[in-house]
Amino acid sequence: MSLDTALRIVVIDDHTLFREGLQGLLSRHGIEVVASVSDGREGIRLAQELRPDIVLLDMRMPGMSGLEVLKQFQQAKFETPIAMLTTSGDERDLVEALRNGAKGYLLKDMEPDDVVAALREIIKGETVVAPNLTQILAKVVKGEDPLEPEPSPLDNLTPREREILSLLAEGQSNKVIARNLGISDGTVKLHVKAILRKLNIHSRVEAAVIAVEQGIRAKKTDLNA
Repeated sequence: MSLDTALRIVVIDDHTLFREGLQGLLSRHGIEVVASVSDGREGIRLAQELRPDIVLLDMRMPGMSGLEVLKQFQQAKFETPIAMLTTSGDERDLVEALRNGAKGYLLKDMEPDDVVAALREIIKGETVVAPNLTQILAKVVKGEDPLEPEPSPLDNLTPREREILSLLAEGQSNKVIARNLGISDGTVKLHVKAILRKLNIHSRVEAAVIAVEQGIRAKKTDLNA
């Protein structure tokens, strides 16, 4: 008996037509869908009762999401491998699924033969993701966090420099900024010079653009002073 002939699968997905189509596809490859349900809680119960070879789980479902179902399986120390089969190619969804124990992250637009091949690999103990998401998997395997925010160009600015940058974004002159903050014009000029140097730019306009892009806004007390 071939590997895929032996496979017994539980499908948890809220789209009835997709589940029916998937069941037909898998059956043509000798894979038996022993349960096919739309509800996460019912899927958990049936998977624990039927002990399939693998669980295919949608990521985004109403009520109990795929990630919540995955966490429930993990808390119950459910040993059957679980593969997400979803439309979501979102990096955050992939990373969260892998962090919570998923052994596969497959996309619904993958070729049928590729889905079946992925199931075979997962049964062997491999972690498999859709081909266009493998770079993210490589980062996770290396211990890198793909979700870590990119460094902000404002990270090197002092609180005072950020404050002045926010006022530059409002179009305020050095004199107005000095009056609002209760400091001298000369001090403002020094801060502006430091801001331009740290951001590697050459004009106040460029500084204002960066401030807007980074969501820096002046406090109302600054504007009304």
